[in-house]
Amino acid sequence: MFAFIKGSLESKAKNYVVIENSGIGYKIFMSEVTIEKLGELGEIVKVHTYYLVRENEISLYGFTSQEELRLFELLLSVSGVGAKSAIAMLSAIEPSAFALAVITNDVGKLTKVPGVGNKTAQRLILELKDKLKTEDSISAENIQVKSGIKNNKEIEEAMEALKVLGYTGKEIEKALQNIELEGLSIEKIIKIALGNLAR
Repeated sequence: MFAFIKGSLESKAKNYVVIENSGIGYKIFMSEVTIEKLGELGEIVKVHTYYLVRENEISLYGFTSQEELRLFELLLSVSGVGAKSAIAMLSAIEPSAFALAVITNDVGKLTKVPGVGNKTAQRLILELKDKLKTEDSISAENIQVKSGIKNNKEIEEAMEALKVLGYTGKEIEKALQNIELEGLSIEKIIKIALGNLAR
């Protein structure tokens, strides 16, 4: 219903902000980390939103990046994870770090997130990996040919992490095309791709 809201940042609380647009104040729940990054009171800000309608709740959740919004949507699709739990997770881990933990089966990294125990971490990994569309799977060959790299595990894992964040194979391939990737860490490749995808 609401793709984003742009307006004056009127107030900040621990887990929500109020943004005024055309005389209406929108209460938008956000992660603590995102609230800190948002800006100063009175500034004009733009927040991507998720409109949640449940039997006993209608709420707006906000994000400063598409990656954060996509990760929130993915987390909601996991059994046993609600909106408040998802926001708490986003307060504790960056989307790129979360995606990387999922594709590398890093249970230890996920259990550092408050409220995520061993079983929840394993369920997150299992369910989110299943959601990677096999028909959208891409090989790193097209990217590797241009950079002269073959069978590069870092590129493959970075691409899988980007797919966890909801990007399509074509989007990822375009974001990494014609870039010298040899010798770069998975995290660095993801950051480069996210920077290009945000343009």
